[in-house]
Amino acid sequence: MSANEDILVEPTSQTTLIGPSEEDEERFKATHYYSRRKSKAVETTYRMRVLCGRANKGLAEDICKILRLPLTPTRVDQFANGEVSIKVEQNVRGDDVFIIQPTCANDTGVDINTAMMELLLLVHTLRLASAKRITAIVPYFAYARQDRKTKPRVPISASCVAQLLKGMGVDRVITVDLHCGQIQGFFHNTPVDNLPVHAEYARYIKQSVIEKEKIKDASEELTIVSPDAGGVERAMQVADNVQAKGVVTILKRRVEANKIERMEMVGDVKGQVCVIVDDICDTGGTLCKACDLLKEKGARAVYACITHGILTNPCIDRVNECEALNELVVTDSMPVDRFKAECSKLTVINIAPLLAEAIERTHTENSISAIFKKEKAEPQ
Repeated sequence: MSANEDILVEPTSQTTLIGPSEEDEERFKATHYYSRRKSKAVETTYRMRVLCGRANKGLAEDICKILRLPLTPTRVDQFANGEVSIKVEQNVRGDDVFIIQPTCANDTGVDINTAMMELLLLVHTLRLASAKRITAIVPYFAYARQDRKTKPRVPISASCVAQLLKGMGVDRVITVDLHCGQIQGFFHNTPVDNLPVHAEYARYIKQSVIEKEKIKDASEELTIVSPDAGGVERAMQVADNVQAKGVVTILKRRVEANKIERMEMVGDVKGQVCVIVDDICDTGGTLCKACDLLKEKGARAVYACITHGILTNPCIDRVNECEALNELVVTDSMPVDRFKAECSKLTVINIAPLLAEAIERTHTENSISAIFKKEKAEPQ
């Protein structure tokens, strides 16, 4: 039995690092949830374990630094024919285990379906190893855009993924900004926590966009834009947080995946600084067309806050060539650091503090919804 050494993942020295360095501390302080964090290390009555697959190991290491926990060494091998093999290197019997694994591709040879198989096998391995509770932290939930039948003879792929996770024996799922909130229902009796990131967007807008554009009164000069009708609620949450003038919606007619036939706008953006808020940016075609439309309608400047930056080729080229777009902000729900050198417009928000807070509250049986209690809007 021979493994493909090119994509073999070994535990690194970073897996034993407990606590953030000074450089990490500065990165985390720039986020909304780390600035509110009251505790440092997590106090537990039984062991908590955090482990990960290969999809986004950097995010898992950041989470462990915040929780002051070591990343549990896990060996993920891939045989020459592509089969995935898993081995958790430490005893997890009776432990509360959290798996950090977005179902996304990266630049180390992992594609979406390999990441999905790693997640399923990690859950199965932990179940066979008698873990007390298994929580899957899936920041990006793949196949979420296929959440219903839009034409005859097509699958509801999001439901299939949910059934696979349930079948492997996962006890709880935590995800970030699901494409469609109703996907939680596909898990039936398995709890699913869908964490919004609107507070991070609001913090970025207040500390960066308002300053860059010299906005004196956000209620008169700032407009939040939803690129489709389904994202209006997300845009409203950001607008309320930053006290924006209002929300504008873009209606689009899609002829097929990643192809838009026509776009229309509902609302007025003349003289406004616009911030597009959406959950996914894939090839960037829709985003760039929306930016061009806003500029045509008289927008002063256009920014975009996107939770999951898939950034499939030719997205980076389109963003670089789109003169209407000032800046593209994404989270690190999937690895995007490799794109920074190619795109000067790209800014990355760290969501490790948010996920660390959710993990701690889950482990200590405290409310997760309390994280998002509405705070008083900060004066401009």
